[in-house]
Amino acid sequence: MNIGIVIKSTGSNYLVEYDNKIINCKIRGKIRLNGLRTTNPVAVGDNVNFTIGDDGIGIITEIKPRKNYIIRKSINLSKESHIIASNMDQCILVITLMMPETPLEFIDRFLVSAEAYKVPAILVFNKCDLYKNCLEEVLQETIDIYENIGYKCFTVSAKTGEGIENLREQLKNKTTLISGNSGTGKSTLINKINPNLDLKTGDISMYSLQGKHTTTFAEMFHLDFGGNIIDTPGIKGFGMVNMSQEDISHNFPEIFSRLSNCKFYNCTHIHEPGCAVKQAVNDGEISSSRYHSYISILNDDKDEKYRKNSKI
Repeated sequence: MNIGIVIKSTGSNYLVEYDNKIINCKIRGKIRLNGLRTTNPVAVGDNVNFTIGDDGIGIITEIKPRKNYIIRKSINLSKESHIIASNMDQCILVITLMMPETPLEFIDRFLVSAEAYKVPAILVFNKCDLYKNCLEEVLQETIDIYENIGYKCFTVSAKTGEGIENLREQLKNKTTLISGNSGTGKSTLINKINPNLDLKTGDISMYSLQGKHTTTFAEMFHLDFGGNIIDTPGIKGFGMVNMSQEDISHNFPEIFSRLSNCKFYNCTHIHEPGCAVKQAVNDGEISSSRYHSYISILNDDKDEKYRKNSKI
């Protein structure tokens, strides 16, 4: 029996790194983890047991316990969820204010999932070379929302190289997931961080101002200066998985810190009197956009809005 780490997943085939070799592997039979029903039982970052057949093909027989993972609700109605990656030290969400514009609600949904599964999250605002005049104000206002909560934010330009060195230091000797909407420049950013990787990049569609998928499958790459980076396909929708109202409120740090001040212990922060969270929103201490994201996530089960316009 061999132990390796999954560095690429195509859905049915997996590349596993083992003893400085790359083994092409498959799954034999069904693998379940703690009752999770997922579209991908094996994810990039997983440590796995596998055997190697006479044909040189590996067979994954077991997934070792994960220290963490990032998961979202799948658009495949027959399954429960999709695991983006596992066993990371941190995750980065790449954000752009234009071409395309990353919705604030998308940012919040990603952060809630990261909080829920104990993955430190960092926000990277790319294409800062494009932000002039009023967009500079919008950029700072957006950064203020998240830095005031405690999230680390970077402003970079994959085109000019601005801010890349600071980001490179953040990645050194760590395993980092990079995620974001299509077109935010994830692969271009990775190439700027580590030029030897030379990942394929694409252009923005001028018809929709949305990105075109250039990364097809999640894949882990080793960084020349130490550490690993997990590149992932662009995603449009981010639905929460198995979260109660209490879970959701606990994963908004600014809401969680005020729960004990609400009049009712089971306050939903929607209609109850004496709600410290609603008061904080009214006083400008909690961003209205964050509060609206909280309400939207609570309503997911009612309208399943996370599936609208989702293609992956």
